[in-house]
Amino acid sequence: MVNTSFVTCPKCGENIEQFRNPAPTADAVIEVGDRIILVNRKYPPYGWAVPGGFVEYGETVEQAAVREAKEETSLDVTPVALLGVYSDPHRDPRKHTIATVFVAKAEGKPMAADDARSVGLFTEEDLPEPMAFDHRKVLEDYFRWKKLRTPKDRSVRSDDATAKGKCRS
Repeated sequence: MVNTSFVTCPKCGENIEQFRNPAPTADAVIEVGDRIILVNRKYPPYGWAVPGGFVEYGETVEQAAVREAKEETSLDVTPVALLGVYSDPHRDPRKHTIATVFVAKAEGKPMAADDARSVGLFTEEDLPEPMAFDHRKVLEDYFRWKKLRTPKDRSVRSDDATAKGKCRS
């Protein structure tokens, strides 16, 4: 597998090695009551997706998940658990990404903004089609997690759990 490429320095003409690394992303399966929020993507790849996006330089994955959720749903969310990390090189057709996916809670009515064409509240029985990325698998994992966990098991243990520096352990 090729992980590097070379570019030429415009000043000295020397070859400089560039590493090709996956891009980190953060998503949040947002619970509002007994439903979850999904966004219908405004830009390719189209389809319904768990709110999320790319981690910006200088922010934690928790902060990115909270920021992206706010940008796409207009809601303030609180991460309550780490669902998983998804790293299949083909999960995003644009490039190799590694997604850290949280379960989060929110209150209120979501409103589409930023990259979301629309938003909806869904249960396991009425998930929309088509789904973007590998989010069908993410949601299968979420619903399995939901059935197996007790309320005591559902807290994030992190130095920056709520992206405000408060750990809920």
